[in-house]
Amino acid sequence: MRPTIRLLLVLVPVMLVTAHAQRGADPIDRIREDEIKADLFALAGDATRGREGGTIDELRASVWLAERARQAGMLPAGDDGTYFQFFPLERLRVSATSSVTLAGKTLRMGEDVVTDVLVQAHVDAPTMASTQESLAAGAAAAGKGGLKDRAIVVRYVPAPPAPGAAATPAAGPRSGNPLRTWARAIQRQVADQSPAAIVVLVPDAAKSDWERVAFTFTRGSYALDPDGTAQPPSPPRAAPLLYVRESAVGVALGTDARLVASISADYFTYPSVNVVARVPGRDPKLRDEHVLFSAHQDHDGVRFPVDGDAIWNGADDNATTAVALLAIGRAMAAAPARRSALFIWHGAEERGLMGSRWYVKHPTVPLTSIVAVLNGDMMGRNDPNTAALLGALPPHRNSPELVDMAQAANTAVAKFTIDSSWDDPNHREGWYYRSDHLPYARSGVPALFFTTLLHADYHTPFDNPDRIDVAKLTKMTRWMYATGRLAAEADKRPALDPAFKLERCRDFTGNYC
Repeated sequence: MRPTIRLLLVLVPVMLVTAHAQRGADPIDRIREDEIKADLFALAGDATRGREGGTIDELRASVWLAERARQAGMLPAGDDGTYFQFFPLERLRVSATSSVTLAGKTLRMGEDVVTDVLVQAHVDAPTMASTQESLAAGAAAAGKGGLKDRAIVVRYVPAPPAPGAAATPAAGPRSGNPLRTWARAIQRQVADQSPAAIVVLVPDAAKSDWERVAFTFTRGSYALDPDGTAQPPSPPRAAPLLYVRESAVGVALGTDARLVASISADYFTYPSVNVVARVPGRDPKLRDEHVLFSAHQDHDGVRFPVDGDAIWNGADDNATTAVALLAIGRAMAAAPARRSALFIWHGAEERGLMGSRWYVKHPTVPLTSIVAVLNGDMMGRNDPNTAALLGALPPHRNSPELVDMAQAANTAVAKFTIDSSWDDPNHREGWYYRSDHLPYARSGVPALFFTTLLHADYHTPFDNPDRIDVAKLTKMTRWMYATGRLAAEADKRPALDPAFKLERCRDFTGNYC
């Protein structure tokens, strides 16, 4: 069917929906800016402590979302008649029983010393003090293998700020980690010399850089085994790269100083949770099919402070869509569509799409009953008149009919100028691959991704609710709702595009493969 004719067939019902809304008959009016704002400030305020996946803060936020869903008239659709679907995050972390002694000084793991990455290591080696500038020359002077089986000790010297640079460094992971970058450059420089370990002494003046590496250390690494077939992860055995607070050592290293370290790992599981709710459809023939509205509820939690703020609230990422789903649920409950509406607030998305990957493998409704996934992530910032719809262009487009519905709904309800550039498979951010629609698209479910894209506060403690454009968020919410209403009222489910293609995938740990 030609795209113009297909779009006209979609536009006609949208125009009827708009006409009903103007007469007050359509529940889109139930999506109200004041309620969205109140929910946003509650979910993304400091009291929820950033809702980090796999922590009690995420679980508290989940209980709040479930209660708000119940108040909105949505029914439980999780496991065992509840709103919840728990799943295990598999976590690997340096064991608290690990020990490090430098020049006879016992260092507290996690407070005085942290590892760069998770390794298993047993070291008893003489130290060799050096500087960044003299390290290469020193190694050469000592001859081949001069660093072999020695613990290299290097003092970190932060680079001076660029002229005119702000006093406070950028906070997010996209800004990089200068201490880690510096240390890893040294690690690469001496790798062929086979040192026993590398110790980077971090002066107190570099406190903010220390905090960046320390917060990563305490979390360790996370994985998910949705199929129940993977072997427990095991850290590699390798020469450790250690960061040590210089003041914790307290003495100058003598020529007879030694590093004695025994580093091991603990493996355990943490619970995370999807919150799942449902508004049954009104059509007996179609109510067993579902239109899925998707968001993730988690963010980064409490991390290193920037300007005194250690709570990374995640208001835009992704409390915006989480509260949008509550508003859509109120609208759907007020006037159910022919098909049922399914709502999932996925847990642990920031860990690597953990909740959505789990749900696809363990759905609480048949996966084949889901006719469309409308996922949102970061829907409340940037230009008030623009938005993005990912999965709308080949090769990411997996349902032209669903795209037509979204475009028609935008024309009728939101009237955003659509930025399609981030849907390009060559876009440097790879944005299509970074939210919860992806596991569903990979499983053959028509899927779209609604977003207003990145901004300077992304993954920083400055992503706070008072920086959200609530009026724009309300328009985004109405756009998602109108798209879902069309899919839920249509005689036929949106068809899949046989030309759909993913150029990337994710492996067991959630990393690109």
